[in-house]
Amino acid sequence: MNTLKKQNRENKKMAGKYLNPKADLTFKLVFGEHEDLMMSLLNALLPIAEDAPITYIEYETPEMAPDWKDGKNSIVDVRCKDAKGRHFLVEMQMNWDEEFKKRVIMNGQSSESHQDCLNGRVVKAEGVANASKAVMKQVGRAELYTLIQPVFSLNLLNAKMNGEAPEEFYHDYAILNVDHPECSLDYLRFVFVELPKFQPRNIMEKKMAVLWLRFLTEINEDTVEAPAELLENEEISKALSIVEKSAMSEAQLYAYERFWDAVNNEHVLMEGRYKEGRAEGLAEGRAEERAKARREKLDTARKLKAFHVMTIEQIADATGLTPEEIEAL
Repeated sequence: MNTLKKQNRENKKMAGKYLNPKADLTFKLVFGEHEDLMMSLLNALLPIAEDAPITYIEYETPEMAPDWKDGKNSIVDVRCKDAKGRHFLVEMQMNWDEEFKKRVIMNGQSSESHQDCLNGRVVKAEGVANASKAVMKQVGRAELYTLIQPVFSLNLLNAKMNGEAPEEFYHDYAILNVDHPECSLDYLRFVFVELPKFQPRNIMEKKMAVLWLRFLTEINEDTVEAPAELLENEEISKALSIVEKSAMSEAQLYAYERFWDAVNNEHVLMEGRYKEGRAEGLAEGRAEERAKARREKLDTARKLKAFHVMTIEQIADATGLTPEEIEAL
């Protein structure tokens, strides 16, 4: 069986010309080693002012290592800052559950209350901790709050979020004044992009955003020929050349396969936890129903006994309780 599974993976691996750009290896080869492509992605997907585009970046860490902490293999991140000192945190999240929200909210040194202005609604939320860490690190280095620069957190999700607007795939969070949403604090900004819900027609006015999202959603191991629209764009064409299978070493292909194995294993574990939780919930629900039914029987028996119109045996027949239980009431 294991041999068959391995052969199936090999067949799939050789089916097309490219590797999936969402994997740890390919994502960091494209965006963790090519500043021009990273800048293009950030300018396309982040709410950057048109008069202040990102024109230069430097990576925060020289080694873009996978996040293997606590066995979480599905998080890919790249961190950088630009000439203005603005910090950018980019994460690719392969699987989604509530633990991801807890991780980005609770792992930081601080959090901020912010508001969700999606579709004009004002909804309370908690600040993303990784971005908070980036702010706190600036304070630690400079020790002058006036030198703090904005932090942008871009979260690309290869799954659908729970509880978000079903028709929206792009979620822009900012710290706003509750009573005056037009007023904001510009030091933390969070963007979540649900890739499975992306459709090119959603944002045709932003060509590069459409092209980058098509690159992330349409290119995979089965892609024999990339769409002409992607090949015609200089930046996307460069990214495509980076994720070509023929450009990979045996070691890189092995690491790529390991990543997807880890992602799939994590998905299976998450599904198992979900089923276990659902089973436990159903069991608890059934136990509560039984307890409620018993309380109702006891209440009925107590009332019938108080009327003195039925014998203990008759009440037992009517309620299903034992004579001893009724005598004890």
